[in-house]
Amino acid sequence: MRVWTRFVFATSALALLFSVSGAAVAQGAITADQTQVANTVSAIFNAATQDDFEKFHSVVAPGFYIFDAGVRFDGDSIMKLVKAEHARGRRFEWNVTEPDVHINGNTAWIAYVNKGSVSDASGTVDQQWLESAFLVKHEGAWKIVFMHSTRVPPATQVSAASKQ
Repeated sequence: MRVWTRFVFATSALALLFSVSGAAVAQGAITADQTQVANTVSAIFNAATQDDFEKFHSVVAPGFYIFDAGVRFDGDSIMKLVKAEHARGRRFEWNVTEPDVHINGNTAWIAYVNKGSVSDASGTVDQQWLESAFLVKHEGAWKIVFMHSTRVPPATQVSAASKQ
C-alpha cells in the first residue's frame, strides 16, 4: 500500500507542478521565458516564410523533427518542402495565437492555435492548425526539439463529425 500512496502523491505533485506552471499564461501574466518560447516558435515560421535555413537552424535543436500532414519530417526536410511549395507559387501565413506555455527548468512545451492562410494562383484560404512544440533551453536560448501540427477542418466538416 505504501508504494501506491507514494505513486498517488508523486503523480498529484507533478500534476500540481504543471498546472501551476501554466496558470500564469492562462491568467495573462506571461513571464519573459514564456514569451521567449512563443517567440521561438514564431521565429521558425518566419524562417520558413523566407526560406531562411540559417534562421531555421538558429531556433531548432539537433535532432529536430515535426509531425505535419501525417508525415514525420526530420531536420531540413520541412524547410525543403516549404521552399519547393514557394517555387510552385504557394504562400503560407502562420501565426502563434492563444499560446499555452509550460516551463519546467530547461524544458518547455507550448500548445497554440496557428491562425493563418494558404495562398496560390487560385486565391487565399484562411486556415487554422492546432499545434504544439517541445523546447529545451541551451546556453540561454530556447531551441525547438519537436513540433506537431494538425489542420483544423472546415466548420462544415467539424459540425458533421460531431453529429456522428
